[in-house]
Amino acid sequence: MDSGVTVEQQGAGRVVAVVVTFNRLAQLQVTLPRLLATAPEYLDVVLVVDNASTDDTRDWLATQTDPRLEVLRCATNLGGAGGFEAGMRQAISQFDPDWVLVMDDDARPDRSALETFHAHNRSKAEAWAAAVYHPDGRICDMNRPSVNPFWNPAVLRRTVTGGGRNGFHIGRAEYEAESPTSIDGASFVGLFVSPAAIARVGYPDGSLFIYGDDVLYTLKLRQAGGEILFDPGLRFEHDFSSIGEDTPRITPLWKVYYYTRNLVMVYRLAAGWLFWLILPLISLKWFLKLRYYEGARCRYLGLFVRALRDGLLQRTKVSHERVKAWADGS
Repeated sequence: MDSGVTVEQQGAGRVVAVVVTFNRLAQLQVTLPRLLATAPEYLDVVLVVDNASTDDTRDWLATQTDPRLEVLRCATNLGGAGGFEAGMRQAISQFDPDWVLVMDDDARPDRSALETFHAHNRSKAEAWAAAVYHPDGRICDMNRPSVNPFWNPAVLRRTVTGGGRNGFHIGRAEYEAESPTSIDGASFVGLFVSPAAIARVGYPDGSLFIYGDDVLYTLKLRQAGGEILFDPGLRFEHDFSSIGEDTPRITPLWKVYYYTRNLVMVYRLAAGWLFWLILPLISLKWFLKLRYYEGARCRYLGLFVRALRDGLLQRTKVSHERVKAWADGS
């Protein structure tokens, strides 16, 4: 419920930004200065989680002198999911913030985004999602928030009658609206998470390594009764280049395992008992992607079968070294 308290009375409180990075120094060298250019009254701390980078990231971070910068150096690469879990845990325990703002190293707020966040009463939701764009101004499709169609009959009908992805992801109307939109799923690019949300559902599951950790986390928050709002006034830029939005083949190959396993878990949470009805359809869809992996089809199939099995068993403790060995055919 809106308390009616204005920003002049309370503000948004302390904000700690958590940035997860791994071997993308050129991107971090854009993102970190952008964050630190934000006035201290809008951003208290920037916590960079260095996922055991093997490039010059560690040395470069050591040369930075802004007192708001904190670095958490991981002993091994925990993946994006592990990095967000570790970073959010440290942000809460060390800095006691009112909001934790999460992003990848290739994502960054517009220069006024943090000021905009403080300019409005944020007590209406336990998490706020930003509007994410490509550097050229296009809406970033991979970061579009969503409404769970299995919880909303109208959205489900729109999705199955031809809407597809556009049926359950918010569209241009919500990006151009003057008021926030209630959502069920969001990405870890420009997501403001409150301690109340963490008290409700805990931290992201770092054992997922990459893919789907953000959607699982936000779906669990909504399922538990937490409110998530999309604010089109909170603009972020995502300059990603590892996998294009229209690229059918995932590279490197080991990512197929995490993509498939974790999406099985997302679908299961989102669909409830209906999951068992749609499982054959989504399995067939992923199996048919075999055609994109000429020269690696046997290895793709091996990863796919293992991922499907582990997703159904909700088995997330497989080591990254083992997954890479499967991708190499060993």
